[in-house]
Amino acid sequence: MGDMTSLLEPGMIVRHPERPDWGPGQVQSNINGTVTVMFREVGKVVIDGARVDLMPVFDS
Repeated sequence: MGDMTSLLEPGMIVRHPERPDWGPGQVQSNINGTVTVMFREVGKVVIDGARVDLMPVFDS
């Protein structure tokens, strides 16, 4: 699990670094590095935090 993934909590806004077209998403859960995110453009996506370092968004 990436260092950033371990810090993600429900309610945080993130972006997928390889899918900018998905827009910002809200973290729904983070269980053992498996992060569920609700993205505006594609809906709910389950992401393996060991493979993808989601980027927190501080200015939505």
